[in-house]
Amino acid sequence: MTNSDDSHCSAGFSRREFLRASSLSTLGSLYACDSGQLDPSRPIADAISVPDGVEDYHWDGIRKSFILEDGTVYLNNASLGLPPRSVVEAVTNGYRQISRDPIAGKRILQETITDRVKPLLAKLFHVENSEIVLTRNASEGLYIQSEGLQLASRDEVLITTQEHPAGQRPWMVRETRDGIQVSEVFIPSPFVSGDDVVKRVENSIKSETKALSFCHVTRGGHRYPVKELVALAKEHGLTVLVDGAQAVGQFPINLNDLGCDAYSASLHKWLLGPIGTGFLFVSKSSHSSIQSPFSPEGVQGDPGYTPLGTTSLPVYAALQVSLEMILTIGLEKIENRCRFLSDYLKESLEKIKGVEILSGASPEISAPGSTIFEAEGVDAVNFVTVMAEEHRMHVDEHQRDGHNAIRISTHIYNTQEEIDRLVNVLGEEMKKAGRNT
Repeated sequence: MTNSDDSHCSAGFSRREFLRASSLSTLGSLYACDSGQLDPSRPIADAISVPDGVEDYHWDGIRKSFILEDGTVYLNNASLGLPPRSVVEAVTNGYRQISRDPIAGKRILQETITDRVKPLLAKLFHVENSEIVLTRNASEGLYIQSEGLQLASRDEVLITTQEHPAGQRPWMVRETRDGIQVSEVFIPSPFVSGDDVVKRVENSIKSETKALSFCHVTRGGHRYPVKELVALAKEHGLTVLVDGAQAVGQFPINLNDLGCDAYSASLHKWLLGPIGTGFLFVSKSSHSSIQSPFSPEGVQGDPGYTPLGTTSLPVYAALQVSLEMILTIGLEKIENRCRFLSDYLKESLEKIKGVEILSGASPEISAPGSTIFEAEGVDAVNFVTVMAEEHRMHVDEHQRDGHNAIRISTHIYNTQEEIDRLVNVLGEEMKKAGRNT
């Protein structure tokens, strides 16, 4: 880029111009400096064609927003999502901005986070700005909320056997350090029903139980009845803390309506944000019982839960793009699209002898995008490697809860053709293993 090009994109433009570019740019040109100048064009809602149906052709325009290499099939969104091109460019140009003028760039990015990102998050989850802080991931939020909960020695915290290690380990630390009790409620996989989950938790509550901590959606895609569990816990005076890493971005979530005290999530999975982004929600009514480990007392509008130190401002500021994309499309449409693809996958798997689908059949107990199944004669861990190295397809394993399962997580950018390709390869691998499909 020439010096004259640089001058067009220097940090000398005003905050108003920068924020106008942030809010009015197309998905492909937020903070656009590739041509040497900002390109604020039309409102973001007009930059993409909002799909009218769930079939693949309705989502072709959305699919073109992603830069996955041709020929590669990505079916592992539950591990790490694919940020669209616009998010990638927003991160890149945010770093360019702060590198050209660190002081002005830092200020502009901080204001973008404060004025745009946090309000968009609050809008998406129906909470107040002061109830949300940005984190690097769900794990960081889970540690903050568990560390901050006031508990005495021998107080009990209930968790379930379906928790991710990041939802379990913070309580193990407190058990070792503070002498609290951590008890697991056995939840079978597959789920029996939502009512069964609630009854198992209810039967485990004792007089010394002070908190209930569980995931909204399990690693294997089982969906917990959060609102019913929160209501049960509140009847017993328990604090409720939820891990939303596998839920956020798959379907609409109203945290105010759910009623939990705290909720942690990653934004680089289903919400398609840049890697290293997440949030922690702590309800206003729970600020006194869940204390900040970073500050003895909060300040006006900030209860002090924000992790200390220098943060990746360009990464956090780029969340504006993914949030506006999600809000423009609508989480209801995203949920329906994800459910359409997972249903198509399940229907295809049911035609293969020797395959057992472990995901729940109803939306009540299953997330829209994650499907786990076992294939007779196929080792799940080895299958992941074979798929990547021989077929350029990325999937995951689920070897826990007694399963030797394969996990497929489909998102809005996947297609039925990709699912057909997966199913064909699975059949071939089962034949190699001696299973006649």
